[in-house]
Amino acid sequence: MNYQGKIYRPWIEANSLLIQTTLGCTHNKCTFCDMFREKRFGIRTLEDIFNDIDEARQLFPYVGSIFLIDGNVLALKTVFLLKVIEKIRSSFGECSKISLYAGLNDFRRKSVSELTELKQAGLTMAYSGLESGHPEILKWVKKGLTPEQALIGMEHAKAAGIEVLLSFIFGLGGKERSCEHIAETTRLLNLMEPEEVAPMALAVQPGTELAKEIVAGEFIQATPLQILEEEKYLLENLTDFNTFYWGDHGNNIVSSKGRLPEHREAFLEKIDHAIATHPVTRQEVLKTFAW
Repeated sequence: MNYQGKIYRPWIEANSLLIQTTLGCTHNKCTFCDMFREKRFGIRTLEDIFNDIDEARQLFPYVGSIFLIDGNVLALKTVFLLKVIEKIRSSFGECSKISLYAGLNDFRRKSVSELTELKQAGLTMAYSGLESGHPEILKWVKKGLTPEQALIGMEHAKAAGIEVLLSFIFGLGGKERSCEHIAETTRLLNLMEPEEVAPMALAVQPGTELAKEIVAGEFIQATPLQILEEEKYLLENLTDFNTFYWGDHGNNIVSSKGRLPEHREAFLEKIDHAIATHPVTRQEVLKTFAW
């Protein structure tokens, strides 16, 4: 397999075969992210992608799930992506899940008919970063996305039947905008009703623009207590749409995983217990690991 540069995949895809389809990210400007800083966005040739698929077929007798990397693979032209998916399906008849990274703007820019084609070809799921539902915070972190655009992107995905896991970041509003951040994020999630959600505590990546803002005093990190209170607000105020909650990221203070709304009360009990007893609540900054 011919991987180029740093390779990232969601922790949920730990057992999936990774097929590198793009290099880097088309946006690559978010102040908190350094995943693809060393790469310029590029598209691998179909020949190279197909060679990797053929090699993987020889290496692995069974592949149940495949994840396409790097960054927003859905930015590819639909015809190109259809060829990749069709090659996967013809090579791995046993594969029941094909997923990828996709920006909500990528969903928005494709027509529902294009997305439906991809769904029918075999694309089952996409991972999209929402990060925040607050328009000013989205602008501050240079996400290149508005809440209105996020809604349209989700509408396109739902119309095509492609499941979306939305990730967002506790603490992204900092100390001053913690309440605004989680209130607007929760409000937007209730409108979007994603099939799965993955909240994670803010992890400051060395060398990023956000890290420099912290050193300069332009961004004051939310306290661990505020991060727990954000998660409590989220769980208390999500409406009863059916979703899977991946709250078990390694940087989260409390690990919770399961369906909502069924497990809401159990998750809230864990948060309340942490707020009352966890020693991290006496710290000013949550210590996290770089990605």
